[in-house]
Amino acid sequence: MEMQRGFRFFRHMKIKNKLSILFASIIAVTFTFTFLVQQYAFSIYDQQLYDKSSQVLNLSSAAIETKLGRIEQMSYDIIADIQLQNQLQAINKAESEYDLHILRQKVIDRLLTYAGSEPSIYSIQLFDSRGKENGAGNVTAVQPAKSERIQRLAREAEGDMRWFYPDAEDPALISAREIRSFNNTNFDLDYLGTLLIRVNIGKIVQQFSTGEGDLILFSGEGVIYPQEPLFSPGEVAGSLRASKGYFTQSISSHTYFISYIGSSNTGWTYLNITPFNQIFERVIFIKELVVIVFIGIFLLVIPAGIRFSRSLTRPIDKLIARMKLAEKGNFAEAHLQTPDDTPMSMDEMGLLHRTFRLMVERINTLITENYANRLLIKETEFKALQAQINPHFLYNTLESINWLAKVNKQEKISNMVESLAFLLRNSISMKEEILTLAEELEVVVSYVTIQKIRFDERLDFELEAPSGLLSRRLPKLTLQPLLENAIHYALEPTIGRSRIVVRAELTADRLCISVEDDGPGMPPDVLERLRSGELKTRGTGIGMLNIDDRIKLAFGEQYGLRIDSAPGKGTRVIVELPPEEEE
Repeated sequence: MEMQRGFRFFRHMKIKNKLSILFASIIAVTFTFTFLVQQYAFSIYDQQLYDKSSQVLNLSSAAIETKLGRIEQMSYDIIADIQLQNQLQAINKAESEYDLHILRQKVIDRLLTYAGSEPSIYSIQLFDSRGKENGAGNVTAVQPAKSERIQRLAREAEGDMRWFYPDAEDPALISAREIRSFNNTNFDLDYLGTLLIRVNIGKIVQQFSTGEGDLILFSGEGVIYPQEPLFSPGEVAGSLRASKGYFTQSISSHTYFISYIGSSNTGWTYLNITPFNQIFERVIFIKELVVIVFIGIFLLVIPAGIRFSRSLTRPIDKLIARMKLAEKGNFAEAHLQTPDDTPMSMDEMGLLHRTFRLMVERINTLITENYANRLLIKETEFKALQAQINPHFLYNTLESINWLAKVNKQEKISNMVESLAFLLRNSISMKEEILTLAEELEVVVSYVTIQKIRFDERLDFELEAPSGLLSRRLPKLTLQPLLENAIHYALEPTIGRSRIVVRAELTADRLCISVEDDGPGMPPDVLERLRSGELKTRGTGIGMLNIDDRIKLAFGEQYGLRIDSAPGKGTRVIVELPPEEEE
């Protein structure tokens, strides 16, 4: 009973508290055991091995560097040897082969005195200024390409010594230094030759290497000793993070403990390799025990962690699914509970689910109400704008019919009456607010028929509308009021003939229907007042702003009317509509 109560309490606990208790327990157990066991094992293992190998490595590296320092001093003594300097200068100036032979033999004899004083030297070889190699000791001929590279790098060193590491052709470590003539301590620019000292680095390492383990010398990516090490420099380059230290490395299924130290004089890296398994079996056992215990702990923790994470992610996934429905606009389903929904815990996630459902339900209600209100407002505005038709046109038409009937008594009256009836029927009808261009042009043609009877030959009317555009839609009574304004302002004030053109054309981004006349046009101030709605037209009462507002309500703010006019150049009113058919 108490367990069930505790579980219920934990189930309704906040997520952050659940995570804190779980991970705190795991960390406390793991850290305590790891700290006690590993500190004991590693302190014995690392300290013992590192102290021993570092002592050996320090002694060996110091002795090797001392020996190499003597060889470096020997190379300086050779190039500064007055007798050798004179002989090399004589070789530089000799003219006969016999003289060269004698002088070179003397150089070799002089080099022998140095080569015999140091048992770790294979040979001393000197390339004179004429490119001839002179050697003393166990001489190995240097390959031409290697000789050229050595002489070039020695020349770039400008008197300093350069080391060249052993390779497959020559196991010797080579010291190279350029020889130049000098007077006392002032060097001049006369090149006398290049000195090579071939050092038996293996003999030096074996002589000064003490204790257990093998010694390896690296310089960057170059191997100095031995010629075939257990591993290449690149395999351990990532482990050399300081001037000295230690690490373990697996080589051919065997583990080795490697301590290293970097030389500040030569830039070389000395590595002492000690077999790991043979020396510290007890430490290895402790380390393996720690690993086994760690594996056991994690095998117990992982299933519990997976189950716990699922209990957190399952409600999150459900919430994400609901959010995606809301993102697509499906608010009606986003807040509904599915049959497989289990009762949510009253933690943060449960409260979040409940709040989200309530929020989506409220948003859905507001959207529905707002959409209905917008439709009602738009319909009301549209009908209110359309209801502003002035009966002035009807009176003028009836007056024209009456005048024609009294004066002419012709059959044209019937055509005029029919056109008038068509106009009245389309103007008064409220069934369709949006007509096709073909239907709107029928209204225009009927109106022009009446006006042609009124103005006779003075009205020159043209209609240019491609058949492919006749199905396009526009608000009712858009073109007829514009045509009426054109007659009022272009035809009525004159006694001559006026040309009015209604033209429909499709551009890249919109459909343009223009009503253009060749009347007197409008000054800029009058045109500006007309565009702003301050100036009222004398037509049916459906002003420019009325037409412009109806177009914007039907198709959007980017469409409407555009007026172009100038004094003496006529007027053109352009109706701009969407380029493609839209609902």
